[in-house]
Amino acid sequence: MKRITVLGSTGSIGVSTLDVVAAHADEFTVTALAAGRNISLLERQIERFRPLLAAVIDEAHARELRKRLGSTSSTEILFGEAGYRETAIVSDADMVVSAMVGAAGLLPTLEAIAAGKDIALANKETLVMAGHIVLRRAAEMGVKILPVDSEHSAIFQCLQGSRSEDVKRIILTASGGPFLHATEREMAGVTPAQALRHPNWAMGKKITIDSATMMNKGLEVIEAGWLFGLPETAIDVLIHPQSIVHSLVEFRDGSVIAQLGVPDMRLPIAYALSYPRRLRREEPHLDLGRVGALTFQNVDPDRFPALRLAYQAVQAGGTMPAVLNGANEEAVKSFLDEKIKFNRIVPVVEEALTRHRVQADPGIEEILAADRWARRETGRAIEGMKN
Repeated sequence: MKRITVLGSTGSIGVSTLDVVAAHADEFTVTALAAGRNISLLERQIERFRPLLAAVIDEAHARELRKRLGSTSSTEILFGEAGYRETAIVSDADMVVSAMVGAAGLLPTLEAIAAGKDIALANKETLVMAGHIVLRRAAEMGVKILPVDSEHSAIFQCLQGSRSEDVKRIILTASGGPFLHATEREMAGVTPAQALRHPNWAMGKKITIDSATMMNKGLEVIEAGWLFGLPETAIDVLIHPQSIVHSLVEFRDGSVIAQLGVPDMRLPIAYALSYPRRLRREEPHLDLGRVGALTFQNVDPDRFPALRLAYQAVQAGGTMPAVLNGANEEAVKSFLDEKIKFNRIVPVVEEALTRHRVQADPGIEEILAADRWARRETGRAIEGMKN
């Protein structure tokens, strides 16, 4: 019986993780849950899985959750950074699913690694911001980092049984999001509601907007470089609107291996939780006859400039990827709050990258400072646009 902690249990990945756990109750049990403000959903999760610990964003939410659960609940309710830390390091857990949204997932993931927990990594920002630190500490602790993102899980699966020196390049696939064929005029008028209607995947708000701008794919390029030890020049992106081929690996002899499956995050989650085994699953299964044609196309850099920014950030190195991520998070939040238009997200991020002075080989404090700087500068730029 593997004991699981889920950081970000009320988000889309967290919910899907608990679906996998519930479907395989003979394989997994839940030790701790960490969420933000959605205490209604967290309450139901606690009642179903009965974890030892649960953490929420602040004391007020913790007080309300305790009230809802009542005195008979055996789950200890914690809050804030200290609460998240306790859920990440709880001794009874074997694996931590890192699924908190954005930069908030970095420190709890590092805490889990320091406590010797294997990591099922869905929070790509952890490696984008601090890949050199995360991987070094994982190696020191003998901790496995297993990818949960569908693209990185696909690459991980394609590489099983192969030698790293035989890999020529990896190819990440991207759906192209909801605006693949939209005109510039249409893009200028995009509303948050329109941007949140992804054609294939059911995801959280932030990652769905990132998919629409293709910043998500840029962050995945950086993450893939850390996970698989490849330079950005060996990582390509193809648009694949059907989201059936989740990524591919090309080897030096010209062979290409791809991983296919229906667009359902429970598949890569289950593989990460059970690796190296595969869990039996009844539905859904891939029916290629019903799917029909699978199509691919190169990314238009003029339509999706976010991808170019990600390659530039990884080439600059140091604190630049943290600035890319922090500025993007701030810009996406401003778009969802209807402070800026959709087609201003990427230009605002680029402005922050242009103004940033890179610090090479940063420690964790320098990375967090760069993140704060990026958010502050981006916020100021957005406020200036309104004046």
